Amino acid sequence: MAAAARDWDAATYDRISDVQQGWARRVLERLPLRGDETVLDAGCGSGKVTAMLLERLPDGHVIGVDSAPSMVREAEEALGGPRARFISSDLLDLDVDREADAVFSNAVFHWVPDHPRLFQRLFAALRPGGRLVAQCGGRGNVERFLEVTDRVAEREPFRDHFEGWRGRPWHFEGPEVTEEALRRAGFAEISCWLDPSPETPEHPDDFLRVVCRGPHLEKLPAELQDEFRAAVREELGEPVVLDYVRLNIDARRPEDS
Repeated sequence: MAAAARDWDAATYDRISDVQQGWARRVLERLPLRGDETVLDAGCGSGKVTAMLLERLPDGHVIGVDSAPSMVREAEEALGGPRARFISSDLLDLDVDREADAVFSNAVFHWVPDHPRLFQRLFAALRPGGRLVAQCGGRGNVERFLEVTDRVAEREPFRDHFEGWRGRPWHFEGPEVTEEALRRAGFAEISCWLDPSPETPEHPDDFLRVVCRGPHLEKLPAELQDEFRAAVREELGEPVVLDYVRLNIDARRPEDS
């Protein structure tokens, strides 16, 4: 079953997503394009990375999909038109059968709880021969940040609000399990690997609030959120360096499938 969609502060994300844009450029380098394809942007966010895709597709199209309504609205306002359409959908419920020549995804799959089902839906969205090129949080991702956040959540006056909550809604998987899930979904020519990628966000306070601590802040009443943010920031120290580990995914739908 798909997890309940979490909405985002899309306008702030659009302004501060420099880290995600840097990752996206590297992922796009792995995706060969003629320029006339239809590419599915799985988890399009506010459209900043979708715009990069469109630059590579002067005669092609992008289908942007995101579960957060605010993200879809932001992307539509910026890019909606004859070459880019946007769908509000959980990726686990995606239904664009055999429409895409390629699936691209940047910093998204770790938000999806069921990777086997995710890969089945993406396989169904691809035309035979189509490629999946993606990157997301992998095993060991932001481990120090999560340890710090968990420690702060154990303190008063926050503790009661986190009682019984595991506090980690992310799915940080390793390459071996991911490759097997891709094989079971029908993919071939599979390659998955981890890439340590420590990052220092340009706008650390907004970045931590919108990208990293959103699930924690949603558990707290408004009057405690600023205190929680300040406590985590103090524990992290200066500068804020996030110990990201990226899981890279390359695979292809066979021509005869």
